[in-house]
Amino acid sequence: MVAEASITGLFKTLLIIIGAMVVLRFIGQLMIAKRNLEEEREQIKKQKREDERVRDTLRSMGKTKILSKNNSNKSTAFNHGSVEDVDFEELD
Repeated sequence: MVAEASITGLFKTLLIIIGAMVVLRFIGQLMIAKRNLEEEREQIKKQKREDERVRDTLRSMGKTKILSKNNSNKSTAFNHGSVEDVDFEELD
C-alpha cells in the first residue's frame, strides 16, 4: 500500500490539529473560570465570617462577662481554655 501526500489531505490534517487545539483551549478556559468562581465563593464566605466576628465584637464591646468558678475550666469566654483571677490595686 502506497500513501500519497495530497494538498487536500494536508489541509484536512491541519484543520483537525487546529480544531483539537481550539477545543482544548476552550476546555482550559472553562476550567480556569470554574476555579475562579470557587475561589470567589470561598472569599465571600471568608469575608462574611470576618464581618460576623467584627459585628459580634462590636455588639459585646463594653459588656462584662462574669464566670463562676465552676465554669472557669470550660472555654466559654476565651479560646485559651484557662481563666485566671486578677487582683487589682488602687493607685493614689
